[in-house]
Amino acid sequence: MVSADSFAFWLLAPVMILGALGMILSRKPVHSALCLATVMISLAVQYAAQDAPFLFAVQIIVYTGAILMLFLFVLMLVGVDTADSLVETIKGQRALAVVAGVGFGLLLVFAVGNAVVDSPIGLIDANAADGGNVQGIAALLFNRYVFVFEATSALLITAAVGAMVLAHRERLTPKVTQADLAAERLRRYAETGQHPGPLPTPGVFARHNAVDTPALLPDGSVSELSVSATLRARGAILDSEDLVLPIQQTTRSLEAGEEDR
Repeated sequence: MVSADSFAFWLLAPVMILGALGMILSRKPVHSALCLATVMISLAVQYAAQDAPFLFAVQIIVYTGAILMLFLFVLMLVGVDTADSLVETIKGQRALAVVAGVGFGLLLVFAVGNAVVDSPIGLIDANAADGGNVQGIAALLFNRYVFVFEATSALLITAAVGAMVLAHRERLTPKVTQADLAAERLRRYAETGQHPGPLPTPGVFARHNAVDTPALLPDGSVSELSVSATLRARGAILDSEDLVLPIQQTTRSLEAGEEDR
């Protein structure tokens, strides 16, 4: 009969592989982070199926619920452009990343090979030795591997600082000042005739001030610059003829009244 751990493995292993490929091949960082969240949640279910409740809880609460969501929120708030990856602010980081990737791959090969060649002990015997899964992990962390545990904590802090250093981007061009912006507006006015002042406000001299209502100039014509280009592309703005028509009717009435006099 198929056990619960085997069923969970064959059910979630394809999902984890697709999520890992999506994380690597996604063009948008947010999509990559969501694919990584799928892999982490599937891995947590694998831990639960293997009778490892501590690793299941840590995977969900710490990695998926805290660290990954923090990455996702930072990506959504700060914003990361794909063009940023083309600028290498720290020289040699790509070569070091390749070396680190190769070393990590070799580590995985040796770990998998050790698990395949040697006979696995199993979590049942390991949990029974100390009275449970959580107690067994605590005994290993705070007795046998306490120095390695503390060293790992220091390594994580160092990794956090290193991530901030790698994410830091040096300004390649001088900062644009208000004087530079004003000079650029005047230059466009001299070359193309574009008005250097602000754009007309939507709805000026109209019956209401909605953003989909173009502004009417003093002569009654419609200012196309007063509405967003996106609204114009969607066709979600009011018809200019409907806006001009009341003014034209008023003008004709005034002209007719003057002729009658």
